[in-house]
Amino acid sequence: MKKLVGALAALGLMAVALTGCSAGGAGGGGGDKVITVGFAQTGSESGWRAANTQSMKEAFSAKNGFKLIFNAADNKPENQIAAVHSFINQGVDAIVIAAVVTTGWDDVLKEAKDAKIPVILEDRTIDADSSLYASWIGDDFKKEGETAGSWAATTVGSTPTNMVVLEGTTGSAPAIDRAKGFSSSIGGTSITTLDSQTGNFTRADGKTVMEGFLQKYGKKINLLFAQNDDMGLGALDAIKSAGLTPGKDIKIVSIDGTKDGLTALSNGEFNYVVECNPLLGDKVASVVKDVIAGKKVEKAYTAKDLAFDQAAAKEALPTRKY
Repeated sequence: MKKLVGALAALGLMAVALTGCSAGGAGGGGGDKVITVGFAQTGSESGWRAANTQSMKEAFSAKNGFKLIFNAADNKPENQIAAVHSFINQGVDAIVIAAVVTTGWDDVLKEAKDAKIPVILEDRTIDADSSLYASWIGDDFKKEGETAGSWAATTVGSTPTNMVVLEGTTGSAPAIDRAKGFSSSIGGTSITTLDSQTGNFTRADGKTVMEGFLQKYGKKINLLFAQNDDMGLGALDAIKSAGLTPGKDIKIVSIDGTKDGLTALSNGEFNYVVECNPLLGDKVASVVKDVIAGKKVEKAYTAKDLAFDQAAAKEALPTRKY
């Protein structure tokens, strides 16, 4: 079941990405007009985000018929809103948003709609009225949390287990949905949550928060759920500095499936990793072309995510792209 994991991950997203690739417009065989796209990225908080940004820049390249205006908001919602206002003022053909947080989007999206500029959501969902955006392309965060929680329930859920949680950016869709999914899967088990704090999806904050957990709870901690690999990797340093062995004294389950995360898993420092595929660029670009061409698109496109134990991580690493 775990054979060819890396290849299957690529094929799973490829199957999604290929839909609509024959769209008209620049680069798609339907004309010579360059499509100007404003992309409001969250920031550069993690290895996952770097891979996602690279995927988007490659897909929205000049050779594919696009002019990309890129903005990274440094994980500040106000910066991202300002970037979208700027895109509207520049009169771009389409706007793509990977939202820092789920709330606060209605006004600026209404402004885009009034300007007849279509909005496509990438990676993260928002709470705004669905009529304000054309489509969303991303991963199922709630399912990722459920998969991670199911592993925890099966592995340690039958014995008293004390868990701490490193949450993602407060108010972000992955932080909210992964928490819900994980919680639903460990319901009725013997897993107790000692503490849960945001590590902002970064290694540095993951380390700092884990240091605080260890100072407060020490050897009482049996399990760490890190909502992304980078926070889990930061926590490794804190755990080792406390004289404990990650993967043994404290079991670790994380989400993303980056090379660094799978390396930690293959080394036995992580115990389980759920994938969140960042290579969304090709599919987002094809949806943008379809929307610009006036073609019908689905309201949501979900990438396929896998999950890895130690053996699967070792299998996947040689061909891992991110």
